[in-house]
Amino acid sequence: MNKRALVRRPGPRLADGLLTHIARSPVDEDLAARQWEGYVEALRAEGWETVEVPPADDCPDAVFVEDTVVVYGDLAVISRPGADERKPETAGTEETLAGLGYRIARIEEPGTLDGGDVLKHGGMVWVGMGGRTNASGLEQLAALLAPLGARVIGVPVARVLHLKSAVTALPDGTVIGFDPLVDDPSVWDAFLPVPEEAGSHVVLLDESTVLMSTSAPVTRALFEERGLRVVAVDISEFEKLEGCVTCLSVRLRG
Repeated sequence: MNKRALVRRPGPRLADGLLTHIARSPVDEDLAARQWEGYVEALRAEGWETVEVPPADDCPDAVFVEDTVVVYGDLAVISRPGADERKPETAGTEETLAGLGYRIARIEEPGTLDGGDVLKHGGMVWVGMGGRTNASGLEQLAALLAPLGARVIGVPVARVLHLKSAVTALPDGTVIGFDPLVDDPSVWDAFLPVPEEAGSHVVLLDESTVLMSTSAPVTRALFEERGLRVVAVDISEFEKLEGCVTCLSVRLRG
């Protein structure tokens, strides 16, 4: 199986990124650039080929490439970001994925959908509602993914920016989240509360390996006790901008 990941370099306006649920603090852009390189190198070291989406330097949040697309099988659903400032980010992602041979579909007006609101696992697709993604975006995504066998379910998001700011899934399908930021844990049959906010974000690298932030050491130990191998990266400057490990790439399998 080919393992590729879309990534996008942080641009010169990174520190101006949008904030919704946390206070602004100074961002060290040089450190952010080094941390991004470390993130990309961690993916490569685990056998993932990285594909760079062209820069969108006028868009401070463009490094968070996950929000621009939902990839399911051979279909790339280009998002329509809920923040107008982010709408120009999608063109480069569409161009890149079309070049890789993906079928392209788009969320159309009046729908809005951010890729960070979409959690996929085992044929289930959960979509966060209440922030950047609206009902029309959910309905359009459900219609596009139905022929591929996906079941799409809307879930409430009010305490964080995106659904995947609150929850992600371990390789066995257990959904993890930091309780104070999860609106309704009962949505998931198997939910595991974690002790740190940054511990609720993992990128699945293979069936037994996850990528996560170094800022959640207690949660890392919890995962290792469950038999997972953990690759930890420092993304402190992106966490200041409501970013996490999932936001910085789009994993492509096939």
